[in-house]
Amino acid sequence: MSQFPFLSYLIIGSGDSAMLLSLAIILGVVFLEDTTTVIVGVLAADGIIPIPLALFSLYAGIVIGDIGLYFLGRLASTHPRLAQYVDHDFVAPFRAWLETRFVLTIFSARFIPGARLPTYTASGFFRSPLSVFMLTAIGATSIWTTFLFSASYWFGNLTAGWMGPARWGIAFVVLIGLFFVARHNVLAYRTKKNELDPPRLDLGETGTDVDTRAPLV
Repeated sequence: MSQFPFLSYLIIGSGDSAMLLSLAIILGVVFLEDTTTVIVGVLAADGIIPIPLALFSLYAGIVIGDIGLYFLGRLASTHPRLAQYVDHDFVAPFRAWLETRFVLTIFSARFIPGARLPTYTASGFFRSPLSVFMLTAIGATSIWTTFLFSASYWFGNLTAGWMGPARWGIAFVVLIGLFFVARHNVLAYRTKKNELDPPRLDLGETGTDVDTRAPLV
């Protein structure tokens, strides 16, 4: 729960400067997207942050974070030890799966906790079209972030007279729930990836198996 006071103090401490307030929100969103969105929604309900500034800063921070994840994957694909896997048979099934449903996967990853990091970095790693990626990510952001901000704003109005610990405690429980959903989705993603990995070949008489995947270095 220490993230709540830290982010709150960071945002509130920006004072009357709209630029500093916006930068504080953007910085928070890049590192703690959903948490910052919830806090900003509640603070907007309290009248501390203007709604237009809040939404603009949230959208800007999320877009910056999405671009960062994409280019993190793109940068990884240029590494000598990782570049061999971009077109390797080892990742061919997963790459084909991603490319055949690219728009749907990028769009839905925004609404599935834990799916954005692996999906967006994979998009950059496999050098998917940046323009399609950005348009899809922005479209999904406009829906999810607006919904989460609106829900937090409504929650802030509903609990305006509550004690701080009780108010933020409920918000913390909601975020913990999102964390466990994200954990479940990451495990499901790993299971799906393992299913797409090439099978091992049995050499029969030798009694050994050969892994058709490229050796990890």
